[in-house]
Amino acid sequence: MRKYRNILFYVIVTASLLFIMHKIIQAGHLLEISKPIKSNASNASGTSEIFKEHITHNLSSSLSILLLQIIAIIFTARIFGYLFKKIGQPAVIGEVAAGIILGPSVVGLFFPAFSAFIFPQNSLSTLQLFSQLGLILFMFVVGMEVNLNSLKNKAGNAIVISHASIIIPYTLGIGLAYFLYKEYAPANADFLSFSLFIGIAMSITAFPVLARIIKERKMTDMPIGNLAITCAAADDVTAWCILAAVISIAKAGSSISALFTIGLAIIYVLCMFKIVMPILQKINNKYFNKETLSINMLALMIGILLISSFLTELIGIHALFGAFLAGVVMPSTINFRKLLIERTEYISVTLLLPLFFAFSGLRTQIGLLNTSHAWLVCCAIIIVAIIGKFGGSFFAAKFVGESWRDSAIIGALINTRGLMELVVLNIGYDLGIISSEIFTMMVIMALFTTCMTGPLLNLMREKF
Repeated sequence: MRKYRNILFYVIVTASLLFIMHKIIQAGHLLEISKPIKSNASNASGTSEIFKEHITHNLSSSLSILLLQIIAIIFTARIFGYLFKKIGQPAVIGEVAAGIILGPSVVGLFFPAFSAFIFPQNSLSTLQLFSQLGLILFMFVVGMEVNLNSLKNKAGNAIVISHASIIIPYTLGIGLAYFLYKEYAPANADFLSFSLFIGIAMSITAFPVLARIIKERKMTDMPIGNLAITCAAADDVTAWCILAAVISIAKAGSSISALFTIGLAIIYVLCMFKIVMPILQKINNKYFNKETLSINMLALMIGILLISSFLTELIGIHALFGAFLAGVVMPSTINFRKLLIERTEYISVTLLLPLFFAFSGLRTQIGLLNTSHAWLVCCAIIIVAIIGKFGGSFFAAKFVGESWRDSAIIGALINTRGLMELVVLNIGYDLGIISSEIFTMMVIMALFTTCMTGPLLNLMREKF
């Protein structure tokens, strides 16, 4: 009986309200007599024309274009990442290759109308902002993967190898910049900024890619794997400190301004380690549940990440350095970092980071290297990069007492550049320090040196 009563109530209330709405709309039509209404109806004669205009209008909105771009980027990135893993390469290389293919080098060259439709010029600024957000989250994860205690305990050999693998390629990079500056530097770039950026681009190591290669090859429990990870972590910390100084010099424009920026950066780093880090450790000890990460705790850590990124951008050393530093000072409890990495890495790696690869691909114009001279310069960059990074870490490892085989393995791993190289290159490009040609050459170098890591490691195992 109650069931039928409910149905009757529903029907009566709904019918009554529909009748009232109908009467209000009828009365409202009388108001149109005193107020002329401009019709938005389409003049199209047929249903197909109306449908076409409707779809075209909706596709032209910024949100529709962004969603279409994200769909195309993620779909292409996942396919290429899978294919490259199948041939023994890191998935990140496939994702970078997917970005290049979506850019002017392939799709833009062979299907210009389609490329202009998906990636119109006025939409790229939005795509860049989303890609930068992905990088901020990713650098936060990279910072958390750096184990400061491990660096302290294994500082001896690792620091020697790491710093040799930075200073040698950096010096070669500055030497190379001397020959590239006149022909390839942007008109408004001074030699100091140009040479310092070429140096840092030559000396960077992709710590996240290297760590994943070591994990995939089951080298994490081997002494050589631990040494390589420690060297790469020391490389990362040192390179990002150098990059922060280089950015401050490039942005400042004068030596006094640069010193002021570097001074603020040093104060900020000290505050993060001496004030923020102990406070976070106390919060972790008091409130952290060993098995789960509460929403409030996650919100606090993300808030610290964003504040740190904002402050370093304000200081003038780029938001990415603040994100990296925020990750480094996170509570050192292994389970805490593991849970926090899981919460932030998935959204970054799956959704936002591929946008960065695509945006880098849109900037990579292989068609600019349209002469034999340009390709010779590109080959020279690759050779100098390998000699500096592989050679520097190889000889440093041999000097501190490693075997020939282990020294060669360390050299091959430290020579991995991958994503971190793209981060540096995009910063240099955004600041107007490197040109499109140099950007493209360096991207090719990053892909080549990262792709050679796997085959080199296979060769070491076979030969020794």
